[in-house]
Amino acid sequence: MDQISVIVPVHNGASYLEECIDSILAQDCEALEVLIVNDGSTDNTAELCDRLCGLHDCLRVITLPDLGVSVARNRGLEQARGAYVMFVDADDRLRPGVLKSLHGLLCRTDSDMAGCSFAAWGTPEEWERLRAEKEMPEELTGPDAGKVYDSDSYLKENILRGNTRCWSKLYRRDLIGQVRFLEGLTIGEDMLFLVELLPRMRRAVETAYPGYGYYQNPGGAMRRPFTPDYMDQIYCWEMARELIVKRDASLSAQTDAQIMVAVMLTAGKIAMLSGKERRKAKEYLQVCHRKLKEIARARECYRYLPAGYGIKVRLFARVPRLYVWLYGCRKFFRK
Repeated sequence: MDQISVIVPVHNGASYLEECIDSILAQDCEALEVLIVNDGSTDNTAELCDRLCGLHDCLRVITLPDLGVSVARNRGLEQARGAYVMFVDADDRLRPGVLKSLHGLLCRTDSDMAGCSFAAWGTPEEWERLRAEKEMPEELTGPDAGKVYDSDSYLKENILRGNTRCWSKLYRRDLIGQVRFLEGLTIGEDMLFLVELLPRMRRAVETAYPGYGYYQNPGGAMRRPFTPDYMDQIYCWEMARELIVKRDASLSAQTDAQIMVAVMLTAGKIAMLSGKERRKAKEYLQVCHRKLKEIARARECYRYLPAGYGIKVRLFARVPRLYVWLYGCRKFFRK
């Protein structure tokens, strides 16, 4: 097996990084390189990285001054030596054997990228149950394992249907080439990275097996209260739209639907703020409303919205203040 480089960006991850690294080192891969990118941590992450590197020759550490996850992944790519690359977030873990199995799946199908699904976990007990399931299912190891896509079908059936994560995938390094994550973005940058890979992709394979353990981190980017960074998911889809429509104009409505979902998710975050904080975020809510109204004129995009979004979109487009008030009431009923 050619060398596999696993890139792990981390920021203040001393409480969970070691378990992540342990799950990678347990993958039974002979030629493995793990690059930990310590992105400006102010806790004990640096000391932990030094200790781990002293124990394992395949580990290397790259130190950055808090430049963001996109920069961290890019630095990892620049220094990775492997013919294959995988991204693992520092609070997540790999289930036993999945890395070797993805490599086999990629080679058997002569694909440029092999991806698996993920299993969410939130407690040590939940993770132990996932880790204990050591036997690889037929859907990952059998002769008919995985579904193979060309780049056009991968865009339509994966990216435009929510499979926009850069993690849980093994890439041929040749596929990535000089493509990099757009720096300065914190939400949506991985989707944009995948879209930019499409012109170089011959084929990709995906399996439904949840081989990646996704930690439902209470402090994760998608669970934190609204900050202006949440607007990134809208801007990333707008940038992706230009690339997608240039590639295939018939996908404009599907892409617009994804922008509408991003707008509604962002507006929902703003609605959950306190009254004072919501007033501070008023300009961002106005941007969301304006963008939604512009897109909503194209009626065809409604057919591509997830269930339940059609009503939300219409209500927010017509009476945004009422929608925000109703959405904000949810937090009181949840208490």
